[in-house]
Amino acid sequence: MKVFVDRDLCYGSAECAHRVPAVFEFVDGFGGVRPGREETGEDPEVMEAVEKCPSQAIGITGAPRSAPDRP
Repeated sequence: MKVFVDRDLCYGSAECAHRVPAVFEFVDGFGGVRPGREETGEDPEVMEAVEKCPSQAIGITGAPRSAPDRP
């Protein structure tokens, strides 16, 4: 899986950075994916960060079919 943050949607709550600091970081007032950490595999913590993002700004590509759909 590859994770990304839509900077147009992100309002900087930093929930992702608090949940998975090895993957996400707080950059210039917005969440961002740490360089070199875009590829995450099927990490349950990353999936939780996607689901719990208050602005729904985190997305993943190449997600397994069993991953929950985002509203």
